[in-house]
Amino acid sequence: MKTRFSVVLKSKEQTDLTPVRCERILAARAFVFALLLCVGSVQGWSQQTDQQQMRGLDEQVQEIKSDVLGIAAELSQLEEKLLYPSGTQVAIFIALAKGDQMRLDAVRLQIDGQLVAHHIYSFKELEALRKGGVQRLYVGNVATGDHKLEVLVDGKLDGGADFSRTERFTVRKEVKPKMVELTLAGPSSGNTPIALGEW
Repeated sequence: MKTRFSVVLKSKEQTDLTPVRCERILAARAFVFALLLCVGSVQGWSQQTDQQQMRGLDEQVQEIKSDVLGIAAELSQLEEKLLYPSGTQVAIFIALAKGDQMRLDAVRLQIDGQLVAHHIYSFKELEALRKGGVQRLYVGNVATGDHKLEVLVDGKLDGGADFSRTERFTVRKEVKPKMVELTLAGPSSGNTPIALGEW
């Protein structure tokens, strides 16, 4: 049995090209690797820059918000001065008598026969009034002279019974701002149910 061996002989040109191809492939791989490193570092650098820009924008937005709130407060004050000039302004406040445990449900206010305010009280508002708070029920304009106030109070007493009271007052308006306080109390407290006080 004869075995045949085939020998492949490479020419000198083929032998010389193999190391050149390897060098080119290695160089290309090195270039691609370096490019990937550059892209990764540029991306990381751009993310840091983006984060710094976002922080800067957040700070600017917060400054703008505070400026807008300041401007809104100034506009509100100007609007109040324009709508309610001091010569015709009347403000009516509500307070509860000290220690009174009446549950205030609602207050209606009429000036010269016109309904100008109607307020239904929440639990938090009632608690604030019981702790000595004062609520501004109405601010508006009235001419100088005498005006009739009619106040209707609805609530519940300690035992759960309904309580409703209406009082009428005459208030004189001068050529200056007028502030009126209405102090409310339940009948069991011994105080006047609706007392008028002027500041």
